Amino acid sequence: MDKELKNSVGLVQTQHIRVVEADAPLELRCGKRLGPIDVAYETYGELSPEKDNVILICHALSGDAHVAGYNSPEDRKPGWWDIMVGPGKPVDTNRYYILCCNVLGGCSGTTGPSQINPAAGKPYGLEFPIITIEDMVNVQKRLLETLGIERLLAVIGGSMGGMQVLQWAVAYPEVLDSALCIAATTRLNTQSIAFDAVGRNAILNDPHFRNGQYHGHDAPNQGLAIARMIGHITYLSEASMRSKFGRQLRTAKEYQYDFKSEFAVETYLDYQGQTFIERFDANSYLYITKAMDYFDLMQDYGTLRLAFANSNCRFLIGSFTSDWLFTPEQSEEIVEALAAEGKDVTYCNIESSYGHDAFLLEAERLGALIGGFLNSTLQRIRTGRRVVPERKAGPNKLKTIERAKRARVDYELIDALVEKDSRVLDLGCGDGELLVRLTEDKNIIGEGVEIDEDLVIHCTQRGLSVIHRDIERGLEMYPNDAFDYAILSQTIQTLRNPQDVLRELHRVARKVVVSFPNFAHWSCRLQLLLAGRAPQTKQLPFRWYNTPNIHVLSLRDFDRFCAELDIKVEKRIPLGKTSIWPVRFAPNFTASQAVYVTSKYQPPTV
Repeated sequence: MDKELKNSVGLVQTQHIRVVEADAPLELRCGKRLGPIDVAYETYGELSPEKDNVILICHALSGDAHVAGYNSPEDRKPGWWDIMVGPGKPVDTNRYYILCCNVLGGCSGTTGPSQINPAAGKPYGLEFPIITIEDMVNVQKRLLETLGIERLLAVIGGSMGGMQVLQWAVAYPEVLDSALCIAATTRLNTQSIAFDAVGRNAILNDPHFRNGQYHGHDAPNQGLAIARMIGHITYLSEASMRSKFGRQLRTAKEYQYDFKSEFAVETYLDYQGQTFIERFDANSYLYITKAMDYFDLMQDYGTLRLAFANSNCRFLIGSFTSDWLFTPEQSEEIVEALAAEGKDVTYCNIESSYGHDAFLLEAERLGALIGGFLNSTLQRIRTGRRVVPERKAGPNKLKTIERAKRARVDYELIDALVEKDSRVLDLGCGDGELLVRLTEDKNIIGEGVEIDEDLVIHCTQRGLSVIHRDIERGLEMYPNDAFDYAILSQTIQTLRNPQDVLRELHRVARKVVVSFPNFAHWSCRLQLLLAGRAPQTKQLPFRWYNTPNIHVLSLRDFDRFCAELDIKVEKRIPLGKTSIWPVRFAPNFTASQAVYVTSKYQPPTV
């Protein structure tokens, strides 16, 4: 235990506080009133004098207020997100004041169906009113008011916790500086509702359920265990289950030809069901899963864009490639609505085989994303600076940045071409260096799109807003003329369908800046002529087998390309160093690269 305590917040105590009095009950979404309401919560770290470092963490279905540390020296396991919360961890208790509370309807100290109904003198059971995610958040808001907290640096949550984060963003936009929604959705899909229904039916049809009044009797443990087994299957991926269990038998070497659990995955699910009934209440499972089923921002507001219209905070949306419960597509739906409304949004789809449970397990990559986002948000509040100074890079970060490096003499020129206070979209933004320059030099409002996960995380750590996306999928989330400039720097030659991308860029931006290496440069021609092999230059450092460039083009090729697409070339700037010919007289031969400023062709008015 001593070693574990050194790496965590240590021993913490769950506190209880009344946030709603009986004579002033809270009106719930269902129309009923509830009071009194008590809340169980834990806090970590110290509140700053300015009260600007408060983070609220929202838990998932089976979680509680105990997010980190240990409640007693005898605890075998720490809080449910101890890998993320603690000194020096992504949610750093040395810097932030962290608060986590058990949700309304829970069974870990906050008022719920297992608590005593003051009017009846016995547990509420099914007399407890139906609750929603909105009701949970309203109670959390009451908790903050009771504790004297007026503003939140961030609200963070995964799964159902992410639903609460989204509800905070739409219901109390004036309170938040940032919202971090991980592996969540704006509404459950049909399959998820179906899994919840099967789990509830297992509980409701348990012979010990007694219409919810089982306290003091045998509890409906079998039904609750089955519900947990069903739910737990959805939290994993097929790949992780195959890797962990395969078709292995637990104890015997041969099939027993009976109906007892014998496969390793069966006994694992038995264990999950058994440990769950020891700490969770069947009625709470019914109420909380129903609240998740009812959560639907689109139904509440008409469209997701309208739901987020009044939100002013920064958003970090995270998903996982193998999550089939709350899929990456559901996260992208959130991102696209936020981007369409011009909100400050960053998105990363993290490669993981853990399925939905990845938000509890991917400490390194998710931690880097969350830690960097929180750090840059706090810096913005305290200094007003929107980009984070580059820290000394370790070996892993150096490897990440190296993948993005080119001979980027075009950056200085692009910097000079972009007007101050512009709104800029950088496609294939790499390590974010150009966006950082433009932010500091020209005070732009910048966004990036990048396909490399490591580079998205790196940009997030620098305070940039970046969407993890293949730009060839399109930019339909952005309305027409959403940006003053779109920048395609050293990227067009890597695209399979550059014509589609360029058309889309001219739809979303007033001007498009394109830079690319010139494959017709004299050194390329000379290498082909004399050596007979694919050329390598400072601008084209790759070998033929590892190059990202799938097209070869020259200045003349791009001129013709623009003419065919009815794109107007406003500026054509060749770049290069040569003593043979001045670049301006023979650019296609002497320029090593070029920068173009283009716009949509406007036919002359008659």
